[in-house]
Amino acid sequence: MNFTKRFRVKPGTRVKLADFDPDHTAGAHKKEVKARLEKNVAKLADWQHKLYAEGRRAVLLILQGMDSSGKDGTIAHVMSGLNPQGCRVTSFKTPSFVELSHDFLWRIHHAVPARGEMGIFNRSHYEDVLIVRVHKLVSKDVWSRRYEQINAFERMLCENNVTVLKFFLYISKKEQLERLRSRLDDSTKLWKFHPEDVKEREYWKDYITAYEEAISHCSTAAAPWFIIPANKKWVRNLVVSQILLETFERLNPKFPRPRINPKKFKL
Repeated sequence: MNFTKRFRVKPGTRVKLADFDPDHTAGAHKKEVKARLEKNVAKLADWQHKLYAEGRRAVLLILQGMDSSGKDGTIAHVMSGLNPQGCRVTSFKTPSFVELSHDFLWRIHHAVPARGEMGIFNRSHYEDVLIVRVHKLVSKDVWSRRYEQINAFERMLCENNVTVLKFFLYISKKEQLERLRSRLDDSTKLWKFHPEDVKEREYWKDYITAYEEAISHCSTAAAPWFIIPANKKWVRNLVVSQILLETFERLNPKFPRPRINPKKFKL
């Protein structure tokens, strides 16, 4: 199975999340996934090394999803083999006073990976058409214009050798409830529990609508969205790792040609 084609949202698609199954297994079996994921992680580390050495292109991963959808878990399991020297994770929280003094993309552009690097966004500029929309922080006239502004921004990144991959980690409302409860029952996860997460569940339908609109408007040929079934964590990790691997195989970064003749040096 080509995971890139299977889970990519084609440009122009009118997305209805009810048509997608968050319990989908991607044709895999849990027993086989651990070994397969380990191989993918090792291969990704090798590709990242070549990307860094080549120094001509960058790769940007954007992770979005409901609270407890597994953004942190995806980073921990899929990106575990990456060299921190060439990889940066940015977690976008509530904008600061300085950030609010600029356009909504200003803080995002500052975090875009340099050539040779991989960047991972835990939440992103899409919050400005998601939470901003749901909680009516700006008027519809403002946030509705942002779809095209986002498309133009991502198109500019791609034209400057940044490959953009956007993953929506799709979980069900029932699964979210179970994960929130597990945080209350586990002392090692309790720190991740926020009362606001419970309050946000009241807006579930509004968030679903906002995500459907964002994905429909902003899945482009240059910067596609992928809807990842995430109820099963092992499926989520496998699918994301496989799409990344297929992307690197397509990009095929290579070590640069040596600038010296090693035979001339004797140490």
